[in-house]
Amino acid sequence: MLSVAYCQLKTAYLNRGMQLKRAKILVVDDDPDVLVAVQLLLKTQAKLVVTERNPEQLRSVLAKDQFDLILLDMNYKSKLNSGNEGLYWMRQIREWYKDAMVVMITAYGDIDLAVRSLKEGAADFIVKPWRNDRLIASLEEALSHKDLNSSTEKRKAANSDIGIIGDSEAMQSVFYKIDKIAPTDANVLILGENGTGKELAAKAIHKKSLRADKPFVQVDVGALTESLFESELFGHKKGAFTDAREDRIGRFEAAGGGTLFLDEIGNLSLSQQAKLLTVLQNRQVIRLGTNQLIPLDIRLICATNAPIYELATQNLFRKDLIYRINTVEIMLPPLRERNGDVFLLANHFAAFYADKYRKPQPVLDEKAIQRLGQYSFPGNVRELQYSLERAVIMMDGDVLQAKDLIFSPIESPISEQDHLDSFRLNEVEKNTILKVIEKHNGNITRAAKELGITRTALYRRLSKYEI
Repeated sequence: MLSVAYCQLKTAYLNRGMQLKRAKILVVDDDPDVLVAVQLLLKTQAKLVVTERNPEQLRSVLAKDQFDLILLDMNYKSKLNSGNEGLYWMRQIREWYKDAMVVMITAYGDIDLAVRSLKEGAADFIVKPWRNDRLIASLEEALSHKDLNSSTEKRKAANSDIGIIGDSEAMQSVFYKIDKIAPTDANVLILGENGTGKELAAKAIHKKSLRADKPFVQVDVGALTESLFESELFGHKKGAFTDAREDRIGRFEAAGGGTLFLDEIGNLSLSQQAKLLTVLQNRQVIRLGTNQLIPLDIRLICATNAPIYELATQNLFRKDLIYRINTVEIMLPPLRERNGDVFLLANHFAAFYADKYRKPQPVLDEKAIQRLGQYSFPGNVRELQYSLERAVIMMDGDVLQAKDLIFSPIESPISEQDHLDSFRLNEVEKNTILKVIEKHNGNITRAAKELGITRTALYRRLSKYEI
């Protein structure tokens, strides 16, 4: 099982040639020999190659067609006469088209200037004279990064539309899985600490699925008593029990054609688990007080913050039920592991609650940002949300200060040392697994045997560490 990042990079590598074949490339250089050489080289490699000697014509050339990549010389004999002509024209291109992919062509003596161009937005630079294979590889590399960045931005935009916010690498991995899983009918198990957004992830999967126009029915099964469990989930007939005054369909039937989301499934008793397993195996439900079998057409999503695999090893959760509900697993990262997302979410919640309470749009001062960055958020996104709501209500003016941020007293802060120890332990386990799998050339059975765990336990760790 390979990590999402590795799969993305591998796919990008395999698709490089195809990306260049589909690309439209503009070459800008005042040396006609260079233009001829590049055009001859790329004629059979790219979809279209356009050359231009005069950078003054760039605006009109770019207006005529949309280019995937622009090869731009660093040096021109022009009226600027500053030695920075290439940088000037790159800035102009980026001003006209902020997403333009520019690769600079430079002489060896101007490498410092080329490095500066990278800092200002160039994708790469090529040193003259170049090797043809190096030039092609650089163009393919730039195009592959463009495709990866484009897909990442599309995922960000798509997931922000459904209420999930995050730029961190950890959340991009979650978005990728949601996009891959959603169009299927696979059962999904969402794991994560309290407040990480399991309900939002379930709704995102439904919204992106082929069942999006059908019902999304949510049940907190942990709150159902033994007596209400069957009635709520499977329905009942009038007179089936004392308070059954009318026929009622259960949540399974209500979700027909759509998605049933069972939250807090780790809190089910063993007897409840057995009843649920029977329904999922048979894909049929029987209302209390009847013998009629009602076929089911649902997509099942379950979620829990409980250590469900540990419960299974202690015989507190049925392993056969885990197999039924866990075709695909999504682990939502805690907020403390989502680098940079705290500030993104803080600004979002501050703006949201300012609008809700008719307050001026707030700005977080430096000390408030520092306070947010130093806190571990054991209550995760939910705790951050409530903290920002209170801060907006209590703030004076339009500046949100550190004194306005008060974190929940009901949560137990995670110390930095605890976090680092956990991180180190996870790293040791992950590295050990990688070494053993490599030793056995990817044979999971042999690797699991050497590690002293079952194949299932090893697969669980592979999923956990996204290996």
